[in-house]
Amino acid sequence: MTLRKVFFWLHLTAGVLAGAVILLMSVTGVLLAFERQIVAYSERDLRATTEQAARERLPLSEIVAAARGTDGEAQPSNVTIRSDRFAPVTVAFGRERTVFVNPYTGVVMGEGAGRVRAFFEVNENLHRWLAMKGEARDRGKAVNGAANLVFLFIVLSGLVIWIPRRLTRRAFRNAMFFRGGLRGRARDFSWHHVLGIWAFLPLVAIIFSGVVISYPWASRLVYRAFGSTPPKQQRPANERAANDRPKAVDLTSLDRFWTAAHAETVRVAPRWQSISVRLPLSKKEPVAFAVDEGNGARPDKRSQLLLDPVTARVVEHKTYVQQEAGQQARAWLRWIHTGEAGGIAGQLVAMLASAAAVVLVWTGIALALRRFARFLRGAPAPSQSLVEEESNA
Repeated sequence: MTLRKVFFWLHLTAGVLAGAVILLMSVTGVLLAFERQIVAYSERDLRATTEQAARERLPLSEIVAAARGTDGEAQPSNVTIRSDRFAPVTVAFGRERTVFVNPYTGVVMGEGAGRVRAFFEVNENLHRWLAMKGEARDRGKAVNGAANLVFLFIVLSGLVIWIPRRLTRRAFRNAMFFRGGLRGRARDFSWHHVLGIWAFLPLVAIIFSGVVISYPWASRLVYRAFGSTPPKQQRPANERAANDRPKAVDLTSLDRFWTAAHAETVRVAPRWQSISVRLPLSKKEPVAFAVDEGNGARPDKRSQLLLDPVTARVVEHKTYVQQEAGQQARAWLRWIHTGEAGGIAGQLVAMLASAAAVVLVWTGIALALRRFARFLRGAPAPSQSLVEEESNA
């Protein structure tokens, strides 16, 4: 058996075994491509009026208290303030709920576009852990991670199989461009090869970054590849001791920390777009404020202010350029996976690559089923050279 045949059968077997999960991740990848812009457009009316924006902002503690409302048990986990004076303050209560508050009146403006956010949440849960809940979520994440790793092998091995047997200009042209008039097996073969080569590079970037996100060992490899020491792995949330979990939020000192963080941000990052802080505030470790000068998807535009938990004085400003090369590379991979690292164009490429993956899975399984049907009928399976000749005819 030739090396090409070995790759072919491994490619086919891997595609059949992981095809359903890969198809699900590809479809949800298409649907999630422009989540940020769609959600922002759906919530475009959640803004203060010009008259309101002429007033002084309320203390941040009052804004968070308003978000909590009458439910004193609700524990906010994150607060985000934007430089846009008309934008509401966003108060998150874990992953389950986000509340928008008018920063001048303290009026709760609602939880945003609930249906739109719910739609994306469902697709994100499918994409990340097969919509499993509770302890089963780890199993769903493991299945998706394994399928993603298999998908990486499928794409890389597909490049070997894609090379035409006859190295002629016509053969390469037919393998790179769509042709009309094809039917059945020849059509599926042609689509599989054409989309496979055009989507190859973006798919490798998307899938590889997904592997790094899924597996700590892959993340450590990225750090070491850039000559950096991998950070210590944190314990999973479900393994942390009860006394490690967040306590009730104390808002009495929030205003003091916010005033100090905002003043320092204006000095070191005058073009800031958003500042966010996790709650509850630590009483022993530095209080961290995340500063973003971009659209949220550019690690090089992010920095972090660390404030002393007692005096609220700024003790450190961590910037992107101060990070080790491995940490910088790892930070980019999260946004390469979604395409957002490249802005609108990058998101479009990621969406089209995911759409191509849908067709690749579909045509690949169709070709495998045709081969299996011939086997059940007792007919010899067509050779790859014959299928290639049919598509080139």
